[in-house]
Amino acid sequence: MDNIAYYSEKVAIVTGANSGIGFALSEELLKRGAVVYMAGRSPDKLKEASDKLSSYKDRIHLLVMNVTDQQQVQKGIENTAAEAGRIDLLFNNAGVGATLPYEQATLKDWKAIIDTNLWSVIYGVHAAVPIMLKQGSGHIINTSSIAGIIPFPFQALYSLTKFGVTGYTESLKYELMDKGLFFSTVCPANIATPIFNKSIDGKSHGDLRVPDDAYPVDKAAVLILDRVSEKKGIIIVPEEPFTGMWKNYVSGELDDVLTQMTRDRRAAFEKGGMYF
Repeated sequence: MDNIAYYSEKVAIVTGANSGIGFALSEELLKRGAVVYMAGRSPDKLKEASDKLSSYKDRIHLLVMNVTDQQQVQKGIENTAAEAGRIDLLFNNAGVGATLPYEQATLKDWKAIIDTNLWSVIYGVHAAVPIMLKQGSGHIINTSSIAGIIPFPFQALYSLTKFGVTGYTESLKYELMDKGLFFSTVCPANIATPIFNKSIDGKSHGDLRVPDDAYPVDKAAVLILDRVSEKKGIIIVPEEPFTGMWKNYVSGELDDVLTQMTRDRRAAFEKGGMYF
């Protein structure tokens, strides 16, 4: 079975589905024949997003839930399984970014980013695993980041959550592989999405600012789903040059790059600017 036919009639839940990578994944899953439950906390934004995919409306379901609320996540996933009869794929994708000096971060900032980026994944996995174990099959795909395998400076808050997602997912990949469950960790680098315009609280601020080197989100979705169908564990997007960068970090060959990045970012912050 090829990596497109793999998704035919599969039941998938995608969190953060109203925009960015979540929307692109939803669209690509639908193109490949999946039944998609688009999850998000805003009914209006979900409706607006699903309207853009109206040609697939017979296979789209809207799942309104706040991923930082354990009871809502539990109920949403359990209700989906009851309605659809199973859950084949869970994409824990919702998240927020943060690039700021450590000394500026408040405990409120720490709690907000941990709730959104880490606890939401824990809630999703906690709800889905018993269902998938009963089925004897299932694939959970958790969105980490390139900052979840390389600790970039001025991203201590973000990297803590994303390294947590990576370690959590990789550990479960081995622990549950003999039970018929698969786990993948998606590690995107700069992808052209609204995350660059959002603060830790998830709210948009000012005009959308996307790095010049950002990878197109539709291409990211294609790559992610291709690698998921291959049961790949860590999925780096785009694969190059970031796979090489990760290997260089592990071998200690990235220290000079990260040191210079630290100085550049600090200079930008001291001038009142912000790094992207």
